Amino acid sequence: MDVYDEMMRLRRLGQKCAIATIVQVRGSIPSFESAKLLVREDGSMAGTIGGGCVEAEVWNAAREVMATGKPRHMSFNLNQDAAYDSGLICGGQLDIFIEAVLPPPRAIIFGAGHISKSLAATAGTAGFACTVVDDRELFANRERFPDVDAVFAEPYEQVFPKLQVTSSTYLIIVTRGHRDDMRVLEWALATPARYIAMIGSRRKVINVLKELHAGEAAFRNENGEERLFAPMGLEIGAVTPEEIAIAVVAEMIAVRRGADGAWRAAAKTITTQERFRALLA
Repeated sequence: MDVYDEMMRLRRLGQKCAIATIVQVRGSIPSFESAKLLVREDGSMAGTIGGGCVEAEVWNAAREVMATGKPRHMSFNLNQDAAYDSGLICGGQLDIFIEAVLPPPRAIIFGAGHISKSLAATAGTAGFACTVVDDRELFANRERFPDVDAVFAEPYEQVFPKLQVTSSTYLIIVTRGHRDDMRVLEWALATPARYIAMIGSRRKVINVLKELHAGEAAFRNENGEERLFAPMGLEIGAVTPEEIAIAVVAEMIAVRRGADGAWRAAAKTITTQERFRALLA
């Protein structure tokens, strides 16, 4: 299997992977400079950098690189003992560079009103591939959203199965009413989405959550991080649709870049603890 072809296939599917490349060789090794190993999200591999304990260590490091998005440089000295333990009679040295290959982030916007129009434009400028979903063809159409990847003008429940949601997906809920928001949020919390945002006041958000009765695990991603941002957007005093779009996309960027932890403690976003106090009230 060609590593490059597999990397592109995974990107099209919205899946992460990590690529480990031998970047420097000194002496004899069981592989060659530029050899590559691809590690998928599920831990399976394509290609090889020679096998043995080196490949096992690189596999572990690749999983970490995928989780953090931060590249890593590793050096190995295949001395007599290491070579013997690996079944590799070599004794050379090699340097390996591991980098994450992340799919482009995707934003799915539920609702096609004025805020959504500004959101799609701003998110697109920030590098998010956008999809717009609304059950009104008058609003969800190519004339209003000429630059997004896809537009669905169908009932929300009919669109859900057509949407591919991964840990690189950002879901923004700005439908025209409380009931639609709740239906979309219930579906969204069952997905592996990286970020879920919903418009509305704190009171509205608490009322929606009371009706859902969702468990605590639903509000966190696989790394235990909060993923429901509601009320949505950074607190910048935004009023107009354009300002709200900037606030929300800035929040999405902070999550994407792993910079959200510093401000979340002081933000107005409702925490998991607050949610469950409200549900018990």
